[in-house]
Amino acid sequence: QVQLVESGGGLVQAGGSLRLSCAASGRTVSMYAMGWFRQAPGKEREFVARINWGSGRTLYTDSVKGRFTISREIDKNTVYLQMNSLKPDDTAIYYCAADSKPAITYWYANEYEYWGQGTQVTVSS
Repeated sequence: QVQLVESGGGLVQAGGSLRLSCAASGRTVSMYAMGWFRQAPGKEREFVARINWGSGRTLYTDSVKGRFTISREIDKNTVYLQMNSLKPDDTAIYYCAADSKPAITYWYANEYEYWGQGTQVTVSS
């Protein structure tokens, strides 16, 4: 089992920045990749970014490319999501997720076995 705990959410004005953190514990050796998803009220959970734990290779959804950066600190078992130039449309609960295997359909939430509890990000206009 892998436990994930997110932190760093909050309220920010449009154009501002936030950095989310996700600390992993437990059987972290089983992690192949970690990702961030978000869910806005009344909408489905959507993929934001993914990072390969070993290689550091990253993937992003188009709407955040150039604004968000996913990174990891292996010795701390922590993944980050640096969010810049935030927009009101970025308002959502952000979830950290862990995947124990390579995934072709990495944008599907059901590819990921472990999930954090989520952290709220609110961007005011």
